[in-house]
Amino acid sequence: LLFYSNILTNMITSHDSQKQVLEGKNVTLTCNYSGSPDNLHWYRQYPRSTPKFLLYIYESGLLSDNIPQRLTPRINKNTKQVDLEISSAAVTDSAVYYCALSFGQIHRNI
Repeated sequence: LLFYSNILTNMITSHDSQKQVLEGKNVTLTCNYSGSPDNLHWYRQYPRSTPKFLLYIYESGLLSDNIPQRLTPRINKNTKQVDLEISSAAVTDSAVYYCALSFGQIHRNI
């Protein structure tokens, strides 16, 4: 079971409030945004824990360093869509995932 939130910050919205996937299958989380952000972030929050920074991606496709294994971000600036693909989903991937826009400096910790 894989969940992620429907978050609205500076005009960013998720496609689904939750997703279910069989273990070992790939799953893609998708957000649409508006405006011209400096970059887009993905965070993951496990139960009884604070959200943790996963990665950022610029509209140009430039990525942050040290992206966790099995995570593949993609961005389409024409459709204003940002995806996070989780390959070979595992039970340990069950969490709340947040997409967020950044219009300034990058902050890795909340």
